[in-house]
Amino acid sequence: MIRAMRWRFDPLSLVWAVALFIVLALLATVGARWGWLRSFFGDVLAVVWVYFVFKTFIAARVLPLALAALGVGYAVELGQFLASAWHLHIPNRALRIVLGSTADWWDVVAYTIGFAAVLALEAARARVRAARPTTSAPRPSTPVR
Repeated sequence: MIRAMRWRFDPLSLVWAVALFIVLALLATVGARWGWLRSFFGDVLAVVWVYFVFKTFIAARVLPLALAALGVGYAVELGQFLASAWHLHIPNRALRIVLGSTADWWDVVAYTIGFAAVLALEAARARVRAARPTTSAPRPSTPVR
């Protein structure tokens, strides 16, 4: 049975999305000289961030949301490739930093690792949630004297 996606608001996902956005902003600005960490790890985190943004507002299973976040990463990379092939240039510097300006296969690998990280994170959360008791054990009844 296919469960439909529906709109909702999840405050915990919003907290994660804001925290990841701050980390991504720091990587893009302060971490500009950090090379591999900024570029590769930033792309991994970008997919996780998009997932939590989607999860904040859409109630759906993990896999469709994670695939949508991965699709956003792949679409950005495809846009970079097409812009390079057609010799297009993004004039806005901030947008160029956010979207990137050169296509790279390592970015696709990083997006895929971000997708796998989302699946692993949500699987771990589900295991923790399943192991936690949902109700307290009934107290043994004591006879009243």
